[in-house]
Amino acid sequence: MEKTGKILRKRLVWWVLLLIVLLAAGIRWRLLEIPLERDEGEYAYAGQLILQGIPPYEQMYSMKLPGIYAAYACILAIFGQTHIAIHLCLLFINAATIVLIFFVARHVGDSVTGLASAACFALLSVSQSVQGVFANAEHFVILPAVGGVFLLLKGTDDNNSWVLFFSGLLLGSGFLMKQHGVAFIAFGGLYLLAKQLQGRSLNLRHQTVQCVSFSAGAVIPYGITCIILGLAGVFDKFWFWTIEYAMDYTSQVTMYQAWKIFTSQVLHISRAGPLIWMLAGFGLIPLFWDKKLRSNFVFIYLFSIFSFIAICPGFYFRNHYFVLLLPAAALLAGIGVSAMANMLGKTRTRIAGYHLPVLLLIICLVVSLFQQRNFLFKMTPMQACRATYGDNPFPESIEISRMIRALTRKEDRIAVIGSEPQIYFYSDRRSASGYIYMYAMMENHDFAERMQQEMIQEIESNRPEVLVVVNVYMSWLRRTDSSRLVFEWLKKYQTQYYNLVGLVDITKEETLYHWIPNVKWPQESSSWVAVMKLKPQS
Repeated sequence: MEKTGKILRKRLVWWVLLLIVLLAAGIRWRLLEIPLERDEGEYAYAGQLILQGIPPYEQMYSMKLPGIYAAYACILAIFGQTHIAIHLCLLFINAATIVLIFFVARHVGDSVTGLASAACFALLSVSQSVQGVFANAEHFVILPAVGGVFLLLKGTDDNNSWVLFFSGLLLGSGFLMKQHGVAFIAFGGLYLLAKQLQGRSLNLRHQTVQCVSFSAGAVIPYGITCIILGLAGVFDKFWFWTIEYAMDYTSQVTMYQAWKIFTSQVLHISRAGPLIWMLAGFGLIPLFWDKKLRSNFVFIYLFSIFSFIAICPGFYFRNHYFVLLLPAAALLAGIGVSAMANMLGKTRTRIAGYHLPVLLLIICLVVSLFQQRNFLFKMTPMQACRATYGDNPFPESIEISRMIRALTRKEDRIAVIGSEPQIYFYSDRRSASGYIYMYAMMENHDFAERMQQEMIQEIESNRPEVLVVVNVYMSWLRRTDSSRLVFEWLKKYQTQYYNLVGLVDITKEETLYHWIPNVKWPQESSSWVAVMKLKPQS
């Protein structure tokens, strides 16, 4: 009977895990049609170019590392070139991450820890506050990162150099998705050294092999990428955008600004699940008295610290950066639930000791779901996009792209004067310039005006068939000290060579589409997108 009971409990664990995955997938399924935001548009456009044989950084410039572009290329090749396909793949990526977090948490604690951590992550990662339903690069970082962390735990426990090699390989792949992933590599290396120092026997040769194996795995993805980009002839541009410009980008925010941004974002994000975040905070305390948890003290604290470090580069603390922190937060929440169960389980009310912590977890999850009920269960995909990103023209990009396809041929070039790369993806038309973002040109650094000049030269050389002008603040983030060169050029260029054929007027209440012949420049709206067609050559 006891053996049968254990088997039933094991089966129950897997059924509960499956239920968590299916519930998270059900929420995401309802919002699959949510329009792409601009980062997703960038990744999708870059993936589209890769499938056409064009390497990253040749016809589009960005400081993002190319792993995310390759990942999107695979998504588009397998699932199709639509925004629905991208979000469907994110559903699978999120499900896999939930399962991996269960394994990590169970290894650190027990099955209760694993299930509680998986449930907390599933809910936190779909939250509007971290823009969780959008396929940002952070989701692609934490999938291999959590997998690498699990192999790190197994490799250090078993003293297996090959497992540590594959751990490094996964963590290195996470870094290739976004520079922030380097924090998880640093965590892995430091934890490996800490475990070696904690070991009773000191075998220098074996420990050196382990360190070399882990380091080799971590370096290989980036090394191979550099070789591929070098052979493709774009290494210089890759180096400039991902290293030289990226260093300038991360030095724009002062410490005073960083603190204001951080405190504001923490308050915003914690409101989506305050009880879960409180549970995560409580999870730090049992490490000091729980014997099993104490043996993983170094792992839990280092993982939490480096997960926080992962959101810090540049001190921008954007909402979706906090996705990188969610695995550690979920692990701590799971530890909190499990520790309460263990404490109460030692009392006379053993049944209550098991049920009360689980009941507390369910209350935390239900309260968080209730707080987010409008976004998660009621809003349409279009409404959810607008509620998350305000007047950014993400829903409008779909309709604008339909008009662009009607106005152009497949081989025609277009130019979007604004930071809306999703338009290139939706319309399946190549950009007349590699500058798909305007942000770098608006910043205060030595490259800004040179970038404006290069974009102007590329557009004039390629003579795009359609010119899209975006007048939305978030598409530019223009500053008082921004160079005005591109604005002065645009005013003359569009008047001389283009006719206005469409105007998309974005207001708080609705979006108004005006196409020829009933089209004119807006009189009062502060957010609009103009579509212009190249004048016939005389």
